[in-house]
Amino acid sequence: MSSIRILRTFLAVARHGSFAAAGAEVGLTAAAVGLQMRALEQDLKRPLFDRSARAVVLNTAGRHTVAKVETLLQRYEALAAGGGGDGELAGTVVMGALVSALMGAFADALWAIRREHPRLEVKLFAGQSGTFAEKVLHGELDAAVVMKSPRPLAASMVWTHLYSEPMVLIVPRRPHFVLPAQPLAMLRQCPHIRFDRETWTGYLVKRVLRRAGVKVRDALELNSVEAIVATVRQGFGVSIVPQLANVDWRQDRQLRVIAVPGVREFRHVGLLERARHSRMLFTAAIKDYFRRTLPQ
Repeated sequence: MSSIRILRTFLAVARHGSFAAAGAEVGLTAAAVGLQMRALEQDLKRPLFDRSARAVVLNTAGRHTVAKVETLLQRYEALAAGGGGDGELAGTVVMGALVSALMGAFADALWAIRREHPRLEVKLFAGQSGTFAEKVLHGELDAAVVMKSPRPLAASMVWTHLYSEPMVLIVPRRPHFVLPAQPLAMLRQCPHIRFDRETWTGYLVKRVLRRAGVKVRDALELNSVEAIVATVRQGFGVSIVPQLANVDWRQDRQLRVIAVPGVREFRHVGLLERARHSRMLFTAAIKDYFRRTLPQ
């Protein structure tokens, strides 16, 4: 009978299409992965792959086996993470989150849940929404706190709203350039610090500028709200960014926050997960925390 470890290796091979890449994920050599897959095929009494010199591709039986193995592992992991049977959460959860979320209410939620469930371990990775979406889809992350996707998600994915952040114009109080009095003139005439246009937040920025009917003069392009805010504080430009839920910029002595005239746009932040996975008790606890503590 094949072990749980061999089943995990099988799913890694199915994701990567390569014994070497799967081995890098699970900590085995390509040869060891190949031996495990041979053993699995012998146990199931059928070949699962069409092997070639360059790739390992699932055959029809292998594709049908993936869903069954995923279900089996989900049940096993749910059993392992079930704690003492009294609703306690235990085991390891692997999550991604926006840096701004880790600085605010999401960090508070994790702290509250960990305090209630001391046997639970959470591994966190900070990064961008688009990157995390792929990792959640392929099972590399149990869930992620990301902004709402500007494009349709895969049918197997579920996004649940947690909180919203208005898109605003930020300008320095001591700029190194002439700052006009009107917000739209600021955007047209001043150096613009743009959020990376290839990211989901960058897509929102483009939509705000399009709705405002302005063409900006890009000076820099950065992929972090925090880096953009620091650059604007130093007086090097203006920017359109989400007004972070965890920061009171109204008290900032180096920054002014201005609504974009005629534009009401929000970055909606939520929890992204697969429709079925083994950590649904944990993600349910996260969603319940936000329902109880934050206005929707």
